[in-house]
Formats: sequence, structure tokens, C-alpha cells
Amino acid sequence: MFFASNHVKKLAADLFGSSADREAFVRSLVSPPIFDTAVLWLEQRPTQMPFPVRRVDLWQPEFVDCVSIDHRPGRQILHQQGAYYCMDVSSVFAACVLETIATRPDRVLDLCASPGGKSVFAWRRFQPGMLVANEVIGKRTAALIANLRRCRIRPSVVLTRDSSILADACAEAFDLVIVDAPCSGQSLIARGKPSPGCFHPATINRNANRQRRILACASRIVAPGGYLAYLTCTYARKENENNIAWLMKKTPQFRPIAVEKLAGFLSTLADFPCYRLWPQQAIGAGAFAVLLQNQTGGRRRPLRLEPLNPAWRSEGH
Repeated sequence: MFFASNHVKKLAADLFGSSADREAFVRSLVSPPIFDTAVLWLEQRPTQMPFPVRRVDLWQPEFVDCVSIDHRPGRQILHQQGAYYCMDVSSVFAACVLETIATRPDRVLDLCASPGGKSVFAWRRFQPGMLVANEVIGKRTAALIANLRRCRIRPSVVLTRDSSILADACAEAFDLVIVDAPCSGQSLIARGKPSPGCFHPATINRNANRQRRILACASRIVAPGGYLAYLTCTYARKENENNIAWLMKKTPQFRPIAVEKLAGFLSTLADFPCYRLWPQQAIGAGAFAVLLQNQTGGRRRPLRLEPLNPAWRSEGH
């Protein structure tokens, strides 16, 4: 049983102006609702669906359905065959900022990739010429490779390098860089899962500092005219709006892009376009998302992955 601590109440006060909103937020953590599972179809939907599906909002991509967790879509034979990938609805919400990119990015880097959901989403959405999925935590790499292999995501490469190494080796080389940042994991509570210490200020500050280092490195990898997507599954302002404000001050060539389909979820905690899904909205456990564009001129630099010793590679289309 989760009990709302003083840290939770202070966070709620920082996030919401009205007492009703604060109470609804805390209530969604103490008594979490049951959320659907999102099913991301990698091929055409079957004529006979193995489970009933529904749509949750207009932002939902055309290749995503929502399924009651009671139907256990992850145990279906079609899942094992790679016909679809299961994601949290909140993760799909965050990834939707990618849909506003009008031109197909040829090179895509998912910087903090495991278990692979955002990589799979980007591949399904864009069919890029090269997808690079990077995961620096060794014990998480196997799950990433298994998911890319099962879903036949190709051409794709898996790397296991720190973001600082990639910033040096791949400067201005990618059209799209996705940072699904490691965070305090506060939304795990809204999914009924433990996340010890996630609301403590020390945990929030530690994660915010790590995220800033990753963001600074990621910004160096984005090609002129390219895009940087920053996504988290946590609520703290320090890990979300404040980090993007810091990045824009540090690298003013990066400007946020409005995402029209998410206009109803515009964050009230920033003076630039970024988007929030809250657990009390009963759609998903929560997410933050923003899309920025590198508005400097110039050409994309060449990309050489061999010196980075890829952990796995899948060729062809």
C-alpha cells in the first residue's frame, strides 16, 4: 500500500495550483486506476483480432490500439511472432511528439533505448535508413536486442556507449535523437509498482543532474535541422520543464516545436510547448514529452559506427 508522504504532497503543491487537482493527483497514486496496454502493430492488423481493442484519444497513432490488461496481449502467439509490440499507453503518448516531424529522418538514434519501445515506435513511424539503439546499462542490453530481433527492426544497430562517447564520435550525424531519459520513476507508483525514494528531493536532484548531462551530449549529436525528443515517465518539474529551459539557455539553437495533436495536454508549468499526461486523467500513469529542433544551418556529418563496436546489427529492410 502506498501512502502519500510529505514529499508527495509538496510535489503536488508544486505541480498544481488548485487543491482539487492536487487531491486528484495524490488519489491516483494512493489508489491507482487500471490502465490499458498499448499494442503497436508492426504489420497489418489481422482480419480476426485476438482481443477487443479501443481508442483512447485523437492523439492515438493509427497503428496503435489499446487493449485491456485482462486479455494479456503479451502472451498471444502474434506477439511472439513479432506482429506487434506492447507498450504503456503513457509511452505511446510521449512518443507521439515524433509524429509532428514532417520530413522522414534517415538516421535515428534512441540514446537510452532498452527495452526498445521508442526505437520500435520510431521505426514503425519513419522506416529510417538506419536506426541505432543505444543502452549503456549492460544488463538491459539483452532485452533490447531480443525485442528488436523479435520485431524484425532493420536495418538497426545496438550500441552500449556512454552518451559522452557518442557525442564525440557522432557529432551532428543524426536527424533525430530520442532521449527517453532515466528518471526517478515516479509514475511507477501510479502503475501499482514500487519505486523506493522516488519522491525524495535528493533522488529528484540526482536524476535531474544526470538528465542534463545526457541532454547536453544528445544536443551535440543532432544534425543541423534535426530533432531532439526528450521524454520521461516522471512528474517532478526539475526533471522535465526545468531541464528543457536549462538546455535552451545553454544551446539556444534548439527551439521547441508545437505538437498540434497534443494541444489539449499542454503543460502549464512552462512558457514553451511541452506536454503532460497525468495519472488522474485515467489514460496512462503519466508522461512528459517535448520535441526540439536544431535550427542551425549546415550539413549532416558522416556517420561511422564500426569504431564503436556494435553489440548487435540487423541488416536489410
